[in-house]
Amino acid sequence: MAISKQRKEEVQAQYADWVKRSEAVILVEYSGSNMKSIDAIRAKIRETGGEFHIVKNTLARRVFADNGMDVPADYLVKSTAVSFAFKDPASTAKALTDAIKGNEFVKVKGGLMGGKSLSPAQVKALSDMPPLPVMRATLLGVLQAPAGKLVRTLAEPARGLAAVIKAHSESAQATA
Repeated sequence: MAISKQRKEEVQAQYADWVKRSEAVILVEYSGSNMKSIDAIRAKIRETGGEFHIVKNTLARRVFADNGMDVPADYLVKSTAVSFAFKDPASTAKALTDAIKGNEFVKVKGGLMGGKSLSPAQVKALSDMPPLPVMRATLLGVLQAPAGKLVRTLAEPARGLAAVIKAHSESAQATA
């Protein structure tokens, strides 16, 4: 069904907004899938702060070109749905791969992140990365470890001296 020129402009403006706000974009082929499974994927992506929408290939191609994104030609063929990662690309990719597990009708075509195209294998690798809060906690632990060791090293002589004095006072009391 053809859409009016005004509606195309509205849709294109919406796509452009999503692309500009996204840290990563993952393209999916969904041919043969039903709306129930699409809605389940959409709900899972929204939990991570992203969006999942079925797009028109020609309009999406224009938006990507307008935003300076080089999309491989085979990514925007057949039926296309796009997952927009607004907050954490790894969490969105993980939610998407978890949602499409066991669904033979939905497969990842590839993606875009930082202006570079991603292959389906790279999207899978992105989904295997820990979420941003976990990465931050790990980094914080790595940064705090040397400081903690330094404090323990500096405090050890005083702790040892206190133990010797305590042992000496206890032995003096025992002999008295």
